[in-house]
Amino acid sequence: MPLSTTKGLEMGKKKLSTKWCVALVMGGVLPFAGAVAARAEEPVALSAADDIVSAVADPKLQLLLGEVLQRNPKLARMAAESKAAEQRSPQVKALPQPTASLTWFLLPPQTRVGPQKAAVNLAQRIPWFGTLELEEQVALWNAAASRARLEAARLEVVTDARLDALELSFLDVESQLVGEERTTLEHYAELALARYASGVGLDQAVIRIQAEITRTESRLLGIRSRRASVIARLNALRDRPQTTTLVIEDLGDFPELVVPADELRRRALDFRPEMVETQARIEAATVDVDLADKAYNPQIVLGLNYGYVSRRDDEAGRLNPPEDNGQDILGLSGGVSIPLWRKSLDAGSEERIQMRLAAEERRREVAARIDGELGDLLHRIPLLTEQVELYDDVLIVQVRESLRSAESAYAAGTVGALDLLDAERVLFQVRVAAERARTDLGIAFAGLEGVIAGPLMAVGEGVER
Repeated sequence: MPLSTTKGLEMGKKKLSTKWCVALVMGGVLPFAGAVAARAEEPVALSAADDIVSAVADPKLQLLLGEVLQRNPKLARMAAESKAAEQRSPQVKALPQPTASLTWFLLPPQTRVGPQKAAVNLAQRIPWFGTLELEEQVALWNAAASRARLEAARLEVVTDARLDALELSFLDVESQLVGEERTTLEHYAELALARYASGVGLDQAVIRIQAEITRTESRLLGIRSRRASVIARLNALRDRPQTTTLVIEDLGDFPELVVPADELRRRALDFRPEMVETQARIEAATVDVDLADKAYNPQIVLGLNYGYVSRRDDEAGRLNPPEDNGQDILGLSGGVSIPLWRKSLDAGSEERIQMRLAAEERRREVAARIDGELGDLLHRIPLLTEQVELYDDVLIVQVRESLRSAESAYAAGTVGALDLLDAERVLFQVRVAAERARTDLGIAFAGLEGVIAGPLMAVGEGVER
């Protein structure tokens, strides 16, 4: 059973052990770690983006998405920032560096056993009990949030690359359809020209068909321009030169969505890295509030003092040397800081309380955004599915039949070339619209997998291929 964000991270106001925090950071933070609650020392790091890439059927697209995850500059930067955040906890859990000082007396003070020439002091500041542990927990929770933010960026980049790949696939299909349309129009132009030459047809039909052929050229130029833009975005995502060519083949069919909306929502709220990040921020802010309370306690300063004393060289000391003549001095010192300025401490405590409230509201904001994205997709997917079925099962069949009738009538001489041209144009428009609807459905499914942070096939047995 996957460990949900609520069960795995939401600890309320209860203090977490350092072991828990380390397990979350080393485990990649995401709630795919299985029995982390029972075995926090053995986390298993799994990534939503990697799961989605692994579930992609097309090997070329899978290779492209893997390259995006590996080479994307933004992800590389965020990975370095995440690793840097993990190095914060070893720094804050250690005691402050001790301070050593040396005093050399130009005018040595005289003591009973001789003049004191120098003094050496070693001081160590010790925060109040439990302060260092709390600071370490804050650093670990922030590192966990940084890791979750990285995973959210990886998921976003993979989703963007999938959407661009789907758009590129559509543009290739549209270009193919336009090419087929051009071939058909050229055939019609030859027929119309032959009829006109025989005195049966009209020159208007020839001119109209030639204009349509020119229009296909213009459309192909527009497709090439849009395709170049999509390829540029994909090359930027994978940090490749903009001149790198890219071909995306037909991406195949899409799953049938029969998973209950409540199950998808639960999955999204449990597995989205943004939710993990906000919960980690809440836990860090909660510990930070406790840390602010520690500021009301004093800090302890311990010191070791050593004084170098030379033997007495005055006349009385030489004539009657005292016992322990020239004996050095060794002493211990201790002190505490005084938390005197209460207004400053109160302001610091209130600041941390408000930061915790802000983190809690941020979690609510992210949950609302996920609900909105999920609601939009669950509304559009059934409509797009019906639209694709309408095109495939009804409209394309009807317009093909209409075109065949127009071709038969044209061959019999009962209709003109313009009627034939209109029937062909309708078929072309319906075929392009069908591919557009199919691509939009694929984009919606890719977006849905991005919202639930995983492939649909992983959501129980509710998805049928």
